[in-house]
Amino acid sequence: MSHVQASIDQAATTIESLRPLEDSILRAAALVKGCLLNGCKLLACGNGGSAGDASDFTTEYVCRFVGDRPSFPAINLTADGSLLTAIGNDYGFEEIFARQVRGFGKTGDIVIALSTSGRSKNIIRVLEEARRLQLGSIALLGKDGGDAKGLATVDLVVPSQVTARIQEAHKFILHVICELVDPSLKK
Repeated sequence: MSHVQASIDQAATTIESLRPLEDSILRAAALVKGCLLNGCKLLACGNGGSAGDASDFTTEYVCRFVGDRPSFPAINLTADGSLLTAIGNDYGFEEIFARQVRGFGKTGDIVIALSTSGRSKNIIRVLEEARRLQLGSIALLGKDGGDAKGLATVDLVVPSQVTARIQEAHKFILHVICELVDPSLKK
C-alpha cells in the first residue's frame, strides 16, 4: 500500500472514531449558538497548527461560513504578535491566553481551546481561567486528552496518537459546529 493510501485510510479511521462524540459536539454547538445569539463572543486559541484552526474558526463567524449573514464576535487569541510576546515576556508563555481571557472575557462568552496533546500549559491555564471566571469552554484535544481533559465545559477528545490526524479531525469538528450553528445566525 502506498503512503498516500495509508494516510487516507488513517484519516478515514480517525474521522470514523468521532461518531461517539456526537452528543458532545451537539453540546458544543449549543454553547456556541447560545453565546452568539445572546450577544456574547467566542475566544479561541491554540498553538502551532491548532492556532491556525482557531483562526479559521473565528473567521467563520466574523466573516461568514456559508452564505451571507451578519457578522458575529469571535476573537482569535493567537493573532496579535505584540500582545503574545509582551505577555510571554512579562508573565510567561503559559499565561499568553489566560491573561487575554481575563482582559476580554465577559459573562456569557465561550472559550474554545485546541491542543493535540492536551498537555500544553497555556491551554491548561486558559481553561482554568475560563472556569475561574465562570465562562463556558470547549476543549478540542487529542490522544487521551492529557492534563486538559476535564477542565472544559465540553471536551472533544480525538482518540488518535497522530498529530496530523488529530488536527484534521479538529478542523472537521469545528466545521460541523459551524454547520449546526450557522442556520440560526441568518436573519
